[in-house]
Amino acid sequence: MGQVLPTHRSAHSPFGGLAQPAITEAIRLLSKGPFPVDHHRAIPERQRWSWHNICVDPFSDLSVAYTTDGKDSHLAPTAYSCNSNSWVHIFPEGKIHQAPRKTMRYFKWGIARLILEPKECPDVVPMWIEGFDDVMHESREFPRFLPRPGKRVSVTFGSKVDSDAVFGEMRSRWQKLKAKAEKRYPESRDLPLGVLSDELLTDKEAVELRKEVTLKIRNLVLDVRRSRGLPDEDPKEGLVETWLEEGPQREGHMKDDSWVRDI
Repeated sequence: MGQVLPTHRSAHSPFGGLAQPAITEAIRLLSKGPFPVDHHRAIPERQRWSWHNICVDPFSDLSVAYTTDGKDSHLAPTAYSCNSNSWVHIFPEGKIHQAPRKTMRYFKWGIARLILEPKECPDVVPMWIEGFDDVMHESREFPRFLPRPGKRVSVTFGSKVDSDAVFGEMRSRWQKLKAKAEKRYPESRDLPLGVLSDELLTDKEAVELRKEVTLKIRNLVLDVRRSRGLPDEDPKEGLVETWLEEGPQREGHMKDDSWVRDI
């Protein structure tokens, strides 16, 4: 009911990653639908509404539910034409990250799929949100174990990106990679929109392209951050390799004095 897509984190679930159903649904939401539930379909007994299965349309007899793990059931918003070309709001860091210098972590590569794979390149509006750490800090130490009233939170919107100019060449390269993979593996031609073949999931060129798109998007957000008067980041802040130095600890107080928590 909150219009969120159920997402698995690879760090905690074997059902996470770039090919999970949440990404498929997001790609389709950015495209012209409706789309049949032709992949990740929930089992028949989970296709009907009940008190134990409240995430399914109670007014439909159609199979419009998908599953994220083979057992759960969620209504597929892309099964309805009214959800075509929808707004998809994402937090590409994938974690709560509160840093004293207001820096960002690297962005998750799944965001690149939302640029490269929809039928048309979506509009992109970068945003910068600031001040939640003043309201409720992740340290949760006294006196911050309760939200603090009277603090200022700002949401800054950047200009709508000229998507064709910024991402057009990258989308063209993706189409060429996709055509090459389909030529080598003809069965992949029948995969529906938003479903990624194993070849394109792991192909070195495809991986590098997703990294390039992700970094481009992060730089667009950095432009909005800069408009808030914040100093430029060290370029290494946007690299996965930088954050691997955090070590095995996934949450809590990090070496660089930031606080990280899974969403």
